[in-house]
Amino acid sequence: MRYIEDFKEDDRIIDHFLCKQKHSLKSRSGKTYLSLKLQDKTGTIDAKVWELNNDIQSFEENDYIKVDGVVVTYQNDVQLKVSKIRKSKDGEYDPSDYIPVTDKDITSLYNQLKEYIASVRNVHIRTLLENIFYKNSIISENIKTHSAAKQMHHSFMGGLLEHTVSVVSICQYLSDKYKYVNRDLLIAGALLHDVGKIYELSSFPENEYTDDGQLIGHLVMCSELIGKEASKIDNFPHQLESLLKHLVLSHHGLLEYGSPKIPQTIEAFILHCVDDMDAKVKMFEEMIQSDNTQGNWVGYHKMLARNIRKSDFDEK
Repeated sequence: MRYIEDFKEDDRIIDHFLCKQKHSLKSRSGKTYLSLKLQDKTGTIDAKVWELNNDIQSFEENDYIKVDGVVVTYQNDVQLKVSKIRKSKDGEYDPSDYIPVTDKDITSLYNQLKEYIASVRNVHIRTLLENIFYKNSIISENIKTHSAAKQMHHSFMGGLLEHTVSVVSICQYLSDKYKYVNRDLLIAGALLHDVGKIYELSSFPENEYTDDGQLIGHLVMCSELIGKEASKIDNFPHQLESLLKHLVLSHHGLLEYGSPKIPQTIEAFILHCVDDMDAKVKMFEEMIQSDNTQGNWVGYHKMLARNIRKSDFDEK
């Protein structure tokens, strides 16, 4: 199997893919065509079917399909121009080839998460974290495999755990660099800030927004989870519950980015900055990793709104 990350312009591709998206559209001339997003474990690629004929057999989103096409370049991005499609047959593909997965060691990441939970000194916060991460069966069964996003960053199996541990480790480093920071609050917020993604997004191979994800979102769902679990702990302080909820509700930083409140505590502001940094640096990392062009300039990243250059230079 040849993976998407290795595709180059003019390559002829005859292989199986997971169809993540399928849209029937019309060109300016009124001609119907298909716009697809195909996936393997190394990433996704846009594909277009311009000629709808008998060589394009019936299939739906989240089907495995066999594709015959040619790699072309459009607006500096590689794309697949497809001439033939059929549904893949059982035994023709291995599902593990189509689910992107973290390159980090999952067991090591999970052990780090447990160590951070154990390091929290405040008994109310530590008990809350243990109840959410260990005793909540939905979270405990999915924390190792869930993604952190549908597309933007860490959108692969284990991405949520990788992102969470990264954010916690940076917050841990910063917790004693500034005055007035409550280390336990900051660590708890870092651990909890995206746990609602488990409810917001479905599991692989779909990795799509659930109804609650669309209607409520992970910030509010996490805040509700904190309230529900805090109510089970004797004498859980109301102010502490509010501070924890504020951390998760404000971590997107701005109202226009989906936060119902902007960060109003020093811990909430640090968490927002670290979360934003880790997500965006991961975008840089993923784009550089998937680059198959010559030269140092990788290309334009739409989300980051800039051209990205690798930092290679000649020692002369």
